[in-house]
Amino acid sequence: MGDGPTVEKVDLKREIPTYTARRGRFDVVEVSPLTYLAVDGHGDPNNAPEYSASVSSLFPLAYALKFLSKNELGRDYTVMPLEGLWWSDDMESFTGARDKSRWDWTLLILTPDWLTAEHVETARATVARKGGAPRLDDVRLERLDEGLCVQTLHVGPYDAEGPVLDALHHEFVPAHGLRLTGKHHEIYLGDARRTAPEKLRTILRQPVARLA
Repeated sequence: MGDGPTVEKVDLKREIPTYTARRGRFDVVEVSPLTYLAVDGHGDPNNAPEYSASVSSLFPLAYALKFLSKNELGRDYTVMPLEGLWWSDDMESFTGARDKSRWDWTLLILTPDWLTAEHVETARATVARKGGAPRLDDVRLERLDEGLCVQTLHVGPYDAEGPVLDALHHEFVPAHGLRLTGKHHEIYLGDARRTAPEKLRTILRQPVARLA
């Protein structure tokens, strides 16, 4: 007997154009509505227990969804990278001050559009039986429609993003007849646990609107 048909694995990073960006360039792009696993938190990601608990809850659920999709739906895909929405009452805490204790955040992992809330609940039950995901019940499925955005590729330590964001917010956006509208969005293409800080690759994205 054979092993059955091979299931093709989809890499959504290659299929969704806005998961690529250019280093040293700000590009205006249109981001299509996308669905994510999402969990909220507050504070410095380097020392907030809530942050590490969120990451260690998102990924088990993301992988449980992947295996459910492959085994039950016959559709396999590569688990997407971690992403984050970041904001603060004072946006200067992102650029000049970089006061991480004042940051609010939503961590995200993109899910394919063919997976539903029911699939997420089935995967959640699987993860719950195994344990070790402290914020599992806080993870939700969320649709995000960012629309018009400016984005660039940052290569280097996360703490070196400040000047890039300052140029985006205070130079590129006003010079091109735009205004900031949504939350600062980061897509972590590298794994900070395994990659030297100077080689980390992060897409920096900012939703915008055109001035009337």
